[in-house]
Amino acid sequence: MVTGPEPEAEFDLWLEAGRTEKHYWLDLWRYRELFIILAWRDVTVRYKQTVAGAAWALLQPFFSMVIMTIIFGKVAGLPSQGTAPYAIMVFAALLPWQFFSNALSSSSQSLVGNAGLISKVYFPRLIIPASSVVVACVDFLISFLIMIAMMIWYQFVPSWRIVCLPAFVLLAFLAALGPGLIVTALNVKFRDFRIVIPFIVQFGLYVSPVAYSSAVIREKFGDVAFLLYSLNPMVGVIDGFRWAILGGESSVYLPGFLLSLGVALVALVGGIWYFRKTERTFADVI
Repeated sequence: MVTGPEPEAEFDLWLEAGRTEKHYWLDLWRYRELFIILAWRDVTVRYKQTVAGAAWALLQPFFSMVIMTIIFGKVAGLPSQGTAPYAIMVFAALLPWQFFSNALSSSSQSLVGNAGLISKVYFPRLIIPASSVVVACVDFLISFLIMIAMMIWYQFVPSWRIVCLPAFVLLAFLAALGPGLIVTALNVKFRDFRIVIPFIVQFGLYVSPVAYSSAVIREKFGDVAFLLYSLNPMVGVIDGFRWAILGGESSVYLPGFLLSLGVALVALVGGIWYFRKTERTFADVI
C-alpha cells in the first residue's frame, strides 16, 4: 500500500476546447499533490524488497570512487586538482554524474511504467518524469554523506565556495531534465531507448571528466578542443561541483563553463518543447 501526504482541498475541473494548452502550467501547480504522491511512491518502491535497502545509494558510488582512484590516480598517475586528495576529486564528480545518470534512467522509463494511469485520466504528463527525478535527488543526498565522511577522514576543510554548491545542484537538475524529457517522449514510441539509455550512460561516464580532471583535457588538446569537449553539459556541471567543493587552486575555465550552461539550457527548452508536442499522443501510443 502506497502512503503519502494527505490531499488538500479539491478544485473544479473545467472541460473546454483549448483549455489544456492555455492552462497547462497552472494545471501543473494544481496537480502538485499528484506529483508528491508519485514521487513518494517512487522513493518507497526504489529499495523495496532489497537486502541492503538505501545502503545501495552509498555502496555504488563508494566502490566506483575506489576503483577510479586506484586505476586513474595510482596506476595511471593522473594528477588531482590543487591540494585536494584524488579520492575527493573523483567523488566530487561522481555526485553530479550519479545524479544525472539516475535521473536519466528513471525518467526514461517513467511514462511506460505508468501506462495504466496515463490511459485512464487527464493530468499534465510532465508530472510523471519530473516526479521520477526526485528519486535521483534522494540518492544524491544519501551519497553526499560519503563526501562528508571523506572530508573528515582526509581532514579536508572546504572553503567558502561550498555555499555555492546548491546552484550547481540546480544546474545538474536542469542538465538532466532536458535530455530526460526528450528520451522519455521517444521511449513511448520507440522502446529501443530502454536498451540505448544504459549504453549512453556508460559511454557518457568515460567522455565526462569524472575519473580525471578536465584540466588534463585542456592542457593536452588546447582551448579549442576543450570548447568542443564542453558541448557535453556535464563538463560544466562537474567543473562547477569541483570548484565549489575542492576550493583552493581548483578553477573553472569560464568560456567552457558558459558553453556547457548554454547547451544545458537549450536542451531543457528543447526537451520541454518536444515533450509538450508529443504529449497528446501518449495515451494512444502507449
